[in-house]
Amino acid sequence: MNNPAVQPPASAYFITPERETVVARTLAILVDNEPGVLARVIGMFSGRGYNIESLTVSETEHEKHLSRITVVTRGAPHVIEQLKSQLDRIVPVHRVVDLTTNTGDTGEGRPIERELAIIKVAGQGEKRVEALRLADVFRAKVVDSSIEHFVFEITGRPTKLDKFVSLMAPLGVVEICRTGVAALSRGKAGM
Repeated sequence: MNNPAVQPPASAYFITPERETVVARTLAILVDNEPGVLARVIGMFSGRGYNIESLTVSETEHEKHLSRITVVTRGAPHVIEQLKSQLDRIVPVHRVVDLTTNTGDTGEGRPIERELAIIKVAGQGEKRVEALRLADVFRAKVVDSSIEHFVFEITGRPTKLDKFVSLMAPLGVVEICRTGVAALSRGKAGM
């Protein structure tokens, strides 16, 4: 039974040519604002073995009962295209746009991405002074404080927030809450 010539079947989720690189994609999905839609959309990702790195959902047009889902995920380009195509076929989905590859009117492919984080840092003495100095450099606002802690609010690209958190960690990060990525394509055209 231990024959090296017989290979076990590979999982369909991980069949990707080795030459293809994994890329990060920011997808904007316009959907009906009704119960169960988010679960169906997210089920498309989990059903194919893809992790969602960031998820932001909010109603955008109250009168039309529309919501916008912004998802950041990683995968091989051809599989992301298949995922987009399958999302387009779900009945409550009106439109799927890959903001990462959509060049818009200006010809610039990078979407405008922002995220909000609230970070609690405990510390005294020099650590407290250093936390305030770093917050100033990163343009983070102090939204709560006591003698033993600060709560900072910071917005920006996810990489900026990652860097801020990594620099604050040795100073005494207690708790972090991040909203997930909100993104728009550049140029005058909308979704």
